Amino acid sequence: MQIQEPNAPTLFDTIGGEPVIRAMVDRFYDLMDLEPRYAELRAAHGTDLDKARDHLFWFLCGWMGGPDYFVERFGHPRLRARHMPFKIGILERDQWLACMDQSMGETNIDPVLHERLKASFFQTADWMRNVAN
Repeated sequence: MQIQEPNAPTLFDTIGGEPVIRAMVDRFYDLMDLEPRYAELRAAHGTDLDKARDHLFWFLCGWMGGPDYFVERFGHPRLRARHMPFKIGILERDQWLACMDQSMGETNIDPVLHERLKASFFQTADWMRNVAN
C-alpha cells in the first residue's frame, strides 16, 4: 500500500476534479452507445445508461481521492460482487478497457496520467472477469 505524502495532490486533483471525471465518464458511455466495436459491452448495460453513468462517476471520484459519493450512497463498492450477475470475460474486459482508453484520449487526460490510469483499470477489469473466455 502506497501512503500518500501530506499535502500531495490526489489523482482527483491531478485529473482536474469532478468536471474532468464527469466528461471522461460521459464520453465513455457515449462511445459505448455509438461505437459498434463496443456492442457486447453496451448490451450488458441494459436500455438506460444514466444509472451506470452516475455510478461510475461517483465511484471514480472517491477512488481517485475526491468525494466518496458512491460509498455515501451505497456503502463499500464490492466491485466484483456487484458485477457478478453480468458475464465479464476477456471480450467484455477488453471492450471496457478500449472504450475507457478512447474516452481518456478524447477528453485530453494528461498522457502520463492516462497511462497510469490505464494500468490500474486493466488490473481491476481483469480481476472482475467471471468467465474464462
